[in-house]
Amino acid sequence: MGSKMSLLPRWELMTNEAKALTKRVVLSALVLMLSLWVIRTVIHWVIIALLGYWAFKLLSKRV
Repeated sequence: MGSKMSLLPRWELMTNEAKALTKRVVLSALVLMLSLWVIRTVIHWVIIALLGYWAFKLLSKRV
């Protein structure tokens, strides 16, 4: 059996443009994952706050 070749090119053999593109893609993916995690954590409190605000506005109009 021959030597196995990596699916991804080795970092040392990549051009500077390819390295920069790889870094940008990884950074974008990390920012996206962090944003989704924060939104998922906070969304429940945002919904409760909006419902409370709407209920307050509705009840204050009736008084």
